[in-house]
Amino acid sequence: MFIRKPAAQAAALSTGLIALLFSGLALAKPPKPKPKLLTTAEVIQQSPNSDWRDLDPQNTLAMELPQGQVLIELAPRFAPKHVANIRKLAQQGFYNGLAIVRVQDNFVTQWGDPNGDEPAKARGLGAAAAKLPAEFSIAYRGLPLTRMTETDGWAQVTGFVDGFPVAANPKQNKAWLAHCYGMVGAGRNEAADSSTGAELYAIIGQAPRALDRNITVVGRVLKGMDLLASLPRGGPNMGFYELPEQRVEIKSARLLADIPAEERPALQVLRTDSKSWSQILDARRNRGGWYVHNPGRTELCGGPPPTRPVKAAG
Repeated sequence: MFIRKPAAQAAALSTGLIALLFSGLALAKPPKPKPKLLTTAEVIQQSPNSDWRDLDPQNTLAMELPQGQVLIELAPRFAPKHVANIRKLAQQGFYNGLAIVRVQDNFVTQWGDPNGDEPAKARGLGAAAAKLPAEFSIAYRGLPLTRMTETDGWAQVTGFVDGFPVAANPKQNKAWLAHCYGMVGAGRNEAADSSTGAELYAIIGQAPRALDRNITVVGRVLKGMDLLASLPRGGPNMGFYELPEQRVEIKSARLLADIPAEERPALQVLRTDSKSWSQILDARRNRGGWYVHNPGRTELCGGPPPTRPVKAAG
């Protein structure tokens, strides 16, 4: 049996509920507007000087081509023996007069001794080591990693260390440099420990991440990628130039430490442990303006940390 309330009582109750509803709406605070995300250009413009770092002259290689200068930052934390060998080779003038011998479309630009496979003609390594262990990975634990939130198809964890893109497997306690665009590796033969740094390459195409932990990665190009990526492509044999006259001569390759201070390229790199770098990653995740679809994510090889000319003092 249903109990019916008098009409007057029901009307009063409805009026009270409506009044309570409207009073609650009046008291409710409007939602705070979401903070405006800065664009990459705005982040760079507003970044404090403390978010930038100078180049280490002992770990920066300046390679001079007829087309201009290529600047390579070495990664001693990840490949200490190879980097030490590259330093020795550069200080001996080993790379001077060698050549870019291979440009394979969407893959690599490679340089070294054109006679490297002929012992009788190959240039000697001098005081540099002719045999090095493979340096494919290092310990993950304790690594100062600026971690990314996105999942990655090639590794459980990704992020940045010292400006370099890093992938890792925490369970195996291993971390390694990823083969992103602009990364520089040491060419090798069949044996895993057959690289010395005498032959180097730079990635000029889509990131070939299958190479990760299969080749020792020694650094990345900071300046001059446009020069390496725009060279004429080589022939059908994996992009190797077929004729000597197709090769691009390396005029010199020197550590910045061996170049007079007033002649060194004045460049700074954004620190990847800085707030500005985190803001740039957010800007890449949340693209506005021209973009109709906002991806809401970025990736490890989505772009390196930016560089800038050193501001003049005063």
